[in-house]
Amino acid sequence: MKKLFSLFCALSVTAAMLTGCGQPSAETPEASAETDVVPIRVAALKGPTAMGMVQMMDAADKGELEGCDYTFSIEASADLVTPLLAKGEVDLAAVPANLASVLYHNMDGGVEVLAINTLGVLYMVESGDTISTVEDLRGKTIYASGKDNTPEYALNYVLEQNGIDPTTDVTIEWKSEHSECLAALLAQENAVAMLPQPFVTTAQMQSDQIRVALDLTEEWERLQADSETPSSMITGVLIGRRDFVEAHPDAVTAFLEHYQTSVDYVNNHVEDAAQLVGQYDIVPAQVAVQAIPACNITLIRGQELQEKLSGYLTVLLEQNPKSIGGSMPADDFYFLG
Repeated sequence: MKKLFSLFCALSVTAAMLTGCGQPSAETPEASAETDVVPIRVAALKGPTAMGMVQMMDAADKGELEGCDYTFSIEASADLVTPLLAKGEVDLAAVPANLASVLYHNMDGGVEVLAINTLGVLYMVESGDTISTVEDLRGKTIYASGKDNTPEYALNYVLEQNGIDPTTDVTIEWKSEHSECLAALLAQENAVAMLPQPFVTTAQMQSDQIRVALDLTEEWERLQADSETPSSMITGVLIGRRDFVEAHPDAVTAFLEHYQTSVDYVNNHVEDAAQLVGQYDIVPAQVAVQAIPACNITLIRGQELQEKLSGYLTVLLEQNPKSIGGSMPADDFYFLG
């Protein structure tokens, strides 16, 4: 689905916040350098990576962002977003964090990461009450989806750093879909599954016997606490085509300021935001109202972006270099504006 709204790209950050998409101030030299409206085409994925944008979409539908020209599309999978970027059919996109690095390599440095928009959304859940620490997973069977992808690498990292060998100390039954893990969880007493939001919320809505045993984001950060540059488990980032970002840096910066406003709204007005999430067919509103607080929706920019994301990618590199495109991206991968 596509919702249209636009942003006059020549605003300074302050002007963007105060006047939305109005004309730039004559006192702002950078703003006066651009006088035309710059269309910005944005793609996002159904799920947490799109939830933080809904206030922006709603404001446009209500005509509250006059003079703006943003086009949003909500796609079902990252596989649909990648060709749009490669063909230059979208300018910005919310994608999985490791995919951003893969695209950087595959497109010869043709993308920049603008912000982290979603931290970890993986949880260990059980239909019982036997797990309170990672050590309690030893000897268990864990149902999970995402083999050969970031869920597997994240789980292996957390287990290994806690002295648990993923190949011998636990049994991991890999399923092709999260829904299969959910079915196994619901069918067995004391079953354990690694699930992302909003599937955790969906599971709990179907059975009051299902509880969140471990937040893997918290476990990751505990392991990283003593690192010189602590990283976080990261689910999603916002990236932009390098040629677009370099041609319109003021427009990109202003977009990020409006995005921050939207993220703050979603986190601080959960019930109203959930209705918008349902309205834009991202996930049902009744699921979103419970899932949003656990989706770790954020907007991290600048130096903190580089520190957290580079640390996360380093862990993935150690697990499987192919997961991030073979090597760490160079410093020009990070938009620090």
